[in-house]
Amino acid sequence: MECRVGCGACCIAPSITSPIPGMPNGKPAGTRCIQLSADNYCLIFGKPERPDVCRRFSACPDICGSNKEEAITLITELEHYTNC
Repeated sequence: MECRVGCGACCIAPSITSPIPGMPNGKPAGTRCIQLSADNYCLIFGKPERPDVCRRFSACPDICGSNKEEAITLITELEHYTNC
């Protein structure tokens, strides 16, 4: 599946433990990435400073659901279950 234009759920819901430009300690779950634009586009997409975890992410229905709200819910649940 292709990423939904302007979604940004994967840049908000999960924690990212690797450094991100402007966020040297990564970001906690539920916090908007500083590199996410106001219209929910990655400002460092395709650039070498983009974290590996972000480059490796692939959108799929099991994680992204059918809309942004569902994606936030599903990713938040995954975050919870992987940090128990």
